[in-house]
Amino acid sequence: MSIKKFEEKELKKLFKPAANSSKEDNGKVTIIGGSSLFHGAPILALKTASRIVDMVFFSSPEPSIGEIAKKIKSQLGAFIWVPFAEVGEYIQKSNAVLIGPGLMRYHKKNQNSKFKIQNDNLKFKIKLDKIGLKTKKITEGLLKKFPQKQWVIDAGSLQVMSAEFIPKNAILTPNKKEFEMLFKSKFQNPKSKIVIENSKLIEFLKENSQKYNCIIVLKLAQTIVCSPEKLVLVEGGNAGLTKGGTGDVLAGLTVGLAAKNEPFFAACAASFILKKMADQLYKKVGFAYNADDLAEKIPEVLGKYWRK
Repeated sequence: MSIKKFEEKELKKLFKPAANSSKEDNGKVTIIGGSSLFHGAPILALKTASRIVDMVFFSSPEPSIGEIAKKIKSQLGAFIWVPFAEVGEYIQKSNAVLIGPGLMRYHKKNQNSKFKIQNDNLKFKIKLDKIGLKTKKITEGLLKKFPQKQWVIDAGSLQVMSAEFIPKNAILTPNKKEFEMLFKSKFQNPKSKIVIENSKLIEFLKENSQKYNCIIVLKLAQTIVCSPEKLVLVEGGNAGLTKGGTGDVLAGLTVGLAAKNEPFFAACAASFILKKMADQLYKKVGFAYNADDLAEKIPEVLGKYWRK
């Protein structure tokens, strides 16, 4: 498997809405996430996805999110709030589904929540509290019930689920910690900024992508996107992308693009566009931008490629 770098010219292949298209022809997605602590995470994802597809359905297992969603509707009307009891109906009608942003692994960090290294082979043993077990049950239950859907799995879901529940062609968007927790093994950060020089990491990515027949978007300084057949390096970006919420913007971009694009290409394109937005913001304000600024940048950056 050779390693390629994603090039901007490839964005010409992005799905573009036809001039004579009608409502819902250009994609529907469902976003599942949020908690009493992290209610902003799925909001960032839906703000992002709503700029790409025709319809965004948003649901959360956390009852209080419903009240928050009602308030948000007064400022952002581009989504439909779905009671969690009805989420299956909307998953069925969606082209792609995102689960995980804002879902919790633990309620308090000191409540049996820290993962521990078992022994010399660096295997992880992860302990979950009551809310983490709830996230695990919901995530694995929905993935098992709707395996045919195009899933994007992020954040809280990646931290609690077993890898055996990964559906075919699912897109996973882990950071280093989430990658280690999901695949139960630890790797060292590359000493070089060029991550492709870390042959052990690359082999581990390939191994798990092939074993679970999925697409892994590993968020390091250089993003690596790996499928069972391909491996692509996405360069660019800056340290502003370490701020909270930027991963939720990426998740929203990914599910929005995956609704109407081939999943591996959607994953690569989403990572590239996020970095492009970050670089443009850096030129204007340095590191003084946040995830909301990234979400607001989408029409300008993505729109450029849709007009071509």
